[in-house]
Amino acid sequence: MPRRRRPRGAHRSLSRVRLTTISRPLHCSHDYQDVTTRSIHSKQEGQSTVENTLIILKPDALQRGVAGRIITRFEEKGFQILALKAMQISRELAERHYGVHKSKPFYPRLLQYITSSPVVVLVLRANNAIAVARKMMGATFGSNAEPGTIRGDFGLSNSFNLIHGSDSPEAAAFEIGLYFKPDELLEYPRAVEKWVYDYSGDKPE
Repeated sequence: MPRRRRPRGAHRSLSRVRLTTISRPLHCSHDYQDVTTRSIHSKQEGQSTVENTLIILKPDALQRGVAGRIITRFEEKGFQILALKAMQISRELAERHYGVHKSKPFYPRLLQYITSSPVVVLVLRANNAIAVARKMMGATFGSNAEPGTIRGDFGLSNSFNLIHGSDSPEAAAFEIGLYFKPDELLEYPRAVEKWVYDYSGDKPE
């Protein structure tokens, strides 16, 4: 029997159907956001440069009314807030936190200062969060800190210094555990994430 010939244009038509199916556009913003969020978080996971750090806005920051402006600096920089609360640090908690300084002459004054009035405690996340936060904080005391840093712009004292930030990943893990329970740290996607970092490569830049 003679072979049946395929109608002309059949191959071309089939190709168009397949191409249309593969390149189906995302028809709504919800689809786009969902795909973007999954992509961003899959790249974030497993990146050793993504860190959490503990920040304490000390009694003088609250008493002088600059706590909100300090938090705004971190948000505008691109840090993600995982936890935040106002609290009064007890002497027992202060001793646990600052026990490494127990032999230092400033230790009693440090405990008196940090327990003298309420504070705001935050957990922040970012690429290289610890180093970046400490650079933003500036030198230990405002009188020596560079303009543009938190202490340089808001501080003059050689004793009060507005803010505490973890100085290593080990310290951050220890300090976060002192002030927050694990379920108090909130994991959530941010719509701005893809504009804070460049995700076009192997890791967020």
